[in-house]
Amino acid sequence: MQKSPLTIVKERFTDKAGLITAVKALATDDLWSDRLNEAKGLDLVSNKKLLHLHDVLTAVKKEFGSRDKLIDAIVQGEDRGKDADYRKRFVEWSTPRLYDYQQNSVSA
Repeated sequence: MQKSPLTIVKERFTDKAGLITAVKALATDDLWSDRLNEAKGLDLVSNKKLLHLHDVLTAVKKEFGSRDKLIDAIVQGEDRGKDADYRKRFVEWSTPRLYDYQQNSVSA
């Protein structure tokens, strides 16, 4: 049986505040596109979504180092490295969406 998100949060971060702190530590300008609604913040986001965000940001930081390098990997993987307009399209995407797109394009 799969563990609940709350159980995973308690095992890995002791509580939700610890998870939020870990996500904020990873959410630097290198990995994060600043589209967060400051009125709501991360406190109201579900544990499952925060865990997914933490896992994605950790993987992107480990594999690529930054969001820009992830975008470069996507563009180079599709042999469109010189196409600036094509690259610009990905700049607007969120980091989890970029990572998912990159993972799916590599496996295809």
